[in-house]
Amino acid sequence: MTKKSPDADDIELFRKAVGKVTPVKNDRVEIISKPKPKPTPQTKPIDFKENFRQDSFHETEQLSNEDRMSFISPGLQKNILKKLKKGHFGMDSELDLHGLTSAASKQQLLKFLFFCVEDGARCVRIIHGKGYRSSDNFPVLKNNLNLWLRQHQDVLAFCSAPAHEGGTGAVYVLLRLAPKYREQEDAEQ
Repeated sequence: MTKKSPDADDIELFRKAVGKVTPVKNDRVEIISKPKPKPTPQTKPIDFKENFRQDSFHETEQLSNEDRMSFISPGLQKNILKKLKKGHFGMDSELDLHGLTSAASKQQLLKFLFFCVEDGARCVRIIHGKGYRSSDNFPVLKNNLNLWLRQHQDVLAFCSAPAHEGGTGAVYVLLRLAPKYREQEDAEQ
């Protein structure tokens, strides 16, 4: 196949389409090195279910609307629970579970406890309600919370709140310190 040379009309049309052209004086390409972006770690989704103790299986009796609940982890002194009941520990955060389903409550609770421990919160209040609208006077959220808090590895103790803070419709929870805060506390002492 032979190469066909363009005729004058095609050349003129091409020049009009391209417009004014300036010749290149240097045939070398100047490489400009841009700094490489800093690597950022990929965030792994948080698995909140890892926070449950694997070895714990707690059977709890059903609580009614006005029953008080309390728990202390094995190995802790009983006076910690007394201090918690009296409100000795400052309240760092609060979660209200009113109106949520059991599944949504569990998800909110796990997120809340995870971020409280990460932020160094020591004592929190969780409002679950008394469950007056539950059937047979057995509040669903209150009983579920009683079980879930016993199984959570970061919960050291919990008890029903005093009457002026929600009574049997709320619970005070004492949380374990995250390792990063334990190191700070040791350095301060």
